[in-house]
Amino acid sequence: MNRARTVVLTVVGTLLLLAAMEAAGRLGVLGESWPPLTQVVAALGDPITRDLLGRALAATATAAGTGFAAGALAAVAVALAGTLAPVLQPGLDRLAAVVHAVPLIALGPLLITTVGREGTPMVIAALASGFAVFVAVTSGLGAASEAHHDVFLALGATRRTTLVRLQLPAAVPLLLDGLALAAPAAVLGAVVGDWFGAPRGLGVLLVSSMQNFQTDLMWAAALSAAVISLTAYAALAGLRVAAARRFA
Repeated sequence: MNRARTVVLTVVGTLLLLAAMEAAGRLGVLGESWPPLTQVVAALGDPITRDLLGRALAATATAAGTGFAAGALAAVAVALAGTLAPVLQPGLDRLAAVVHAVPLIALGPLLITTVGREGTPMVIAALASGFAVFVAVTSGLGAASEAHHDVFLALGATRRTTLVRLQLPAAVPLLLDGLALAAPAAVLGAVVGDWFGAPRGLGVLLVSSMQNFQTDLMWAAALSAAVISLTAYAALAGLRVAAARRFA
């Protein structure tokens, strides 16, 4: 019942938001820079616009997906290293916090000279998504109860066995929470990375359309980024619900 109510409220809220966007554009309350939503969708009927947006969307989605996977794997590896070697845990926590505190946009010039303009969106996406996964995995590995730890200790289980048999299964729901939060961050990171001279991508399209006053194209690119972010979040959130039933 609660799940059905959540779905209904989500649909109603989405429809109200879309209606508000359309009304704001029709009434011109936010100026010419906010076109009606139907006008933005109609612009996609142009084959040239659709092809341009499709290539940009594919480039950003690829960079975001690759960066998301790389950032998540690196974050899991660092969290596991801290669990297997507790003496390293405080230093790894501080390192993750310091890396997360550095503004991603400030890393652009450095990344251009190291990984190149094409690789910069992927690296920024990895950095943007990694911290959320690291925090989630670190918290998840400590989620098992003390009673379960005591049982493993009484049975003489090694630290590695306890990690594999107890801590990792307990961490799965929180890991998926972290992945769900990290996916939109990866998309944002890829878009920001596009601004540093990538040959194509939604970020490139946003900047060029803004500079050339192509309002419909600019909004189409922005909405495309929002759609892939929401799609990734919804997919991982749904996976989290399924995992919660299995590992609860």
